[in-house]
Parts: sequence; C-alpha cells; structure tokens
Amino acid sequence: MIIAVDGPTASGKGTIAKALAAHFGLPHLDTGLLYRAVGRQVFLDGGNPDDGGDALAATSFPEALLSDPELRSEVTGGLASRVSVHPSVRAALLERQQAFAGQPGGAVLDGRDIATVIAPHADAKLFVTASVAARAQRRWLEMKSRGEDVAREAIEADLAARDERDRNRAEAPLRQAEGAELLDTSALPPQAAIAAAIALVEKQLAARR
Repeated sequence: MIIAVDGPTASGKGTIAKALAAHFGLPHLDTGLLYRAVGRQVFLDGGNPDDGGDALAATSFPEALLSDPELRSEVTGGLASRVSVHPSVRAALLERQQAFAGQPGGAVLDGRDIATVIAPHADAKLFVTASVAARAQRRWLEMKSRGEDVAREAIEADLAARDERDRNRAEAPLRQAEGAELLDTSALPPQAAIAAAIALVEKQLAARR
C-alpha cells in the first residue's frame, strides 16, 4: 500500500505523513529532506543553487548529511526550493524515491510531486494545504521555540516566494493530483488534522476494495 501526501511548506504534511505511517505500519520518507540535503551540499561546496551544474553535483551528497540538523533550517529550506527547479536534480533523485515507494508492503511518502510524478499509482493520495498566514504562524512558533528570532512577516514572505517557485517550475510543479483528497489544515490543531487525514485515506482505501 502506497500513500502519497503532497502540499506546500509548513502545511502539516510531514506531521500527517508520519502519523499515517505509524497508523498503517508503513515506512515513511520525507522527500523534501532529499532536496534540503542537495541545497545544503551546494552551500557546503560553495556553489550556486540556481546553477544546474552545481545543483546536480550536490545530488551525490553523503547519506550522513540526512541527519544534519541544519537541514531543518529556514535557510536550507530556501536553498531546497531553488535547487528543486532543476530537471536534472529531480531526475537524479527520482529513482531513490520510487525505489522507496516500491518496497515490499508499501510506504508513505510526503513531498510536492508524490502523487503526480513519484507514485501516481498510489493507493491513497492527499493534498494537504493551509493559508500562508497560518503556515507562517506555525513556522514562527517553531523557530521561536528553538530560540531563533525571525519576524513573522519575513517568514510569510519567504513562504509565498517558495509557493510561487514550486507552483510555476517547469518540472513537476506543485499541484493537487487527480484523485487526491484535499485537506485544509488552516484551522485544525495537529491531532484533528491527523484524524481527518486517516479518515480520508481509509475512505480511499475502502473505495478501492
């Protein structure tokens, strides 16, 4: 069983995907982490994330980089959005993601093109979204809890810019896949969003039986 969870940054898709994986007993892959690793590697190499050659070279990042806490930073998130526009980067990471999805028993994957590119044959598909204001508030509280002092307005502007890049890139733009259930988490606390996601997935699985 493959469950695909797509959506923009800070929509809650990662938390929902992890909860779905635990609920259904499946392995989980945050595909955005792969792009963050590429962005981080470009930075470590002193390269330019907007240069296709530099970004492609960074796809050979060491596995150990995936555990670098810096991958969760806002700076690395911005770099990830920039390297992800390059078709060569997406092609280089495609096989790794599809292999994870195709493992025996299935998996849960979250990202921006899971149901449209990585696993369009997924048994259940969710598109998780939220308003930019709600997402900025969540990210601001998260950063504040880590002792990071960032203006909420700056976070909101950054999220809007990422959305624009992700929706308008030529390769695998962010969009709701055909057959994917829409889940707006703007006004939902985490547990309510998780419960709604489980119900939507179970509805899709029941329809396939």
